[in-house]
Amino acid sequence: MKRYVFLGVLSMYYLQVSSSSSAAHGCFCQVTGSLDDCACDVETIDAFNNEQLFPKLQKLLESDYFRFYKVNLNKPCPFWTDNALCGQKNCAVIPCTPNEVPEGIKTNGHHNKYSAEANNQECEKAETLGAVDSSLSKETRQALLEWNKHDDEAERFCVIDDEESPDSQYVDLLLNPERFTGYKGPEAWQIWNSIYEENCFKPYTVKRPLNPMVSYSGTDGKTFYSWLDGQCVEKRAFFRLVSGLHSSINIHLSARYLLDDNWFQKKWGHNVSEFQQRFDAQLTNGEGPKRLRNLYFLYLIELRALAKVLPLLQRPSFQLYTGQPTQDRQHKRVLLELLQVAKSFPLHFDETSLFAGNKEEAANLKEDFRLTFRNISRIMDCVGCFKCRLWGKLQTQGLGTALKILFSERQIEALPKSSSGRLTFQLSRQEIVSLLNAFGRISTSIRELENFRSLLSKVR
Repeated sequence: MKRYVFLGVLSMYYLQVSSSSSAAHGCFCQVTGSLDDCACDVETIDAFNNEQLFPKLQKLLESDYFRFYKVNLNKPCPFWTDNALCGQKNCAVIPCTPNEVPEGIKTNGHHNKYSAEANNQECEKAETLGAVDSSLSKETRQALLEWNKHDDEAERFCVIDDEESPDSQYVDLLLNPERFTGYKGPEAWQIWNSIYEENCFKPYTVKRPLNPMVSYSGTDGKTFYSWLDGQCVEKRAFFRLVSGLHSSINIHLSARYLLDDNWFQKKWGHNVSEFQQRFDAQLTNGEGPKRLRNLYFLYLIELRALAKVLPLLQRPSFQLYTGQPTQDRQHKRVLLELLQVAKSFPLHFDETSLFAGNKEEAANLKEDFRLTFRNISRIMDCVGCFKCRLWGKLQTQGLGTALKILFSERQIEALPKSSSGRLTFQLSRQEIVSLLNAFGRISTSIRELENFRSLLSKVR
């Protein structure tokens, strides 16, 4: 009798072990090995991010230069008029009061006030403008300014808010963290479906379900991702970037989910079932693990951009200017150490594999790529939840800045060696802050996957 009881307990134990390993297996069984269109693998990224890069990056993002982000959250939606705003308190964004923002950030639109090179450039710029002012009409001067603005816009892959607008406000990102707000349903689905249906080079014959929690089931028995097989590498890459960004956001919402809300406190934490609904292979008809693999692809793209921008940010003219010289110099050292770590990654994505065919066709495709992503950045102004809008705008701007860096290789290589030369490539503070914070979100997502693996292994 005892023998049968023992065998019964033993079988229940193995059943539990099998069930727990199955839960983790369901989400991560395919999230391993080599990535498509890359010479890299998941395991290398996990080890590099979690052990070397993530701790340094989190420390840097807590500094004043990177925690204060200026954004216009009051832009009207440019695509539809019936744009409902979320009325839940967790959707609200708390802007900074004037005395909360370091004076150096508020009064200085540039990031290079400490160096002689910067001062020389400012003087040269003033002399040039003075010469123009004395010889040209007001209308012509305005036209020149518009041309300069157009030149900047021609390089950008996203729409950037006008920091001089009275509607633009500084937000402390540490006090307005990205997490679950309760914003969901048709209004939220409309944002992502507008992106996937109209801005991902996807054939109109392939329809994505309105509800993202419902998996695609085509009449031919194929999965949603089957349409990518016949696309060029550039269009595949574009879709995977968008899907990776979507996956990262969903990981954040699952990792910082509102578990309990009562009079005494709010409890935020990991919601394993929410994570499974979005990424379990069985629950998503095989799509979930592919979504996670796309996150790793996005990580490689943004990591490559950090390595490529090092020559610009290590110049003496670049400073993380907040008006606190000692701290600013210390934080620049931390930034350069971080970028050197990024550069040391052994299996970087090779961006020269993109737009490498016929020059005219490649140029047209690259412009389509740029304009389509710019359109996605405009869709962020249609997000009804202000906190979701804040992080959506920041992360699309960060990815847009990464793409701008990757496809400006010649301009970066042509940066003058001396301080007297004119810069051939520049980034605004807004672009730099969004670039690092956006990558911080992706890096956090990779780190959170380790937490979810552990939690799912304990599911009974």
